[in-house]
Amino acid sequence: MSDFIHQYVPATNGSPWTLLLLHGTGGDERDLIPLGTELGNGAALLSPRGKTLENGMPRFFRRLAMGVFDIEDLKVRTDELAEFVTSSATRYAFDARRVVALGYSNGANIAASLLLRHPTILAGAVLLRPMVPFVPETKISLDQAPIWIGGGRRDPIVTPAQTLELVSMLQSSGAKVDVHWSANGHDLDQEELREAAKWIARIAAFPPPQ
Repeated sequence: MSDFIHQYVPATNGSPWTLLLLHGTGGDERDLIPLGTELGNGAALLSPRGKTLENGMPRFFRRLAMGVFDIEDLKVRTDELAEFVTSSATRYAFDARRVVALGYSNGANIAASLLLRHPTILAGAVLLRPMVPFVPETKISLDQAPIWIGGGRRDPIVTPAQTLELVSMLQSSGAKVDVHWSANGHDLDQEELREAAKWIARIAAFPPPQ
């Protein structure tokens, strides 16, 4: 079953873009709506709730320990999310070619998994505090997909080295990656959110992917 508990907010100002909002551990479908509204430049917002529970807290996939993912569950959940995005484009009549993920922590990790496992689903992504979700068995092509990554230099959960490993993987797959480093840890700060908003505004001017 690929449906998710979710919220959908239609676009404003004629924006043809949709932000796929993916919350962190313990969040829900309402969590990133204010952030998506702030950063989205009028884009529609599609915000699902993760189906997995960890000590009662929603997540998008299971983990075995901190930083150790249940890879089989991750793949199943990623496939479900890809189906959900596709079916939602029909349900809400938005352009499936103009979907950009905005994910934080666990949400950023499943967004990265979506890029690696279903490279045509997303036109780009904003990944806040991500790490490598899994290593693809075969080479993929992200065909210059624009990706913005926000890393924390003092992050106790995702080290800078783990962030850079993901950057390298995405670049080697053909993505165009911009990286912003915060002096903070796992929490976000206003400077990086302003930079992410500028980046989203720039790509909003792109023609639709073919």
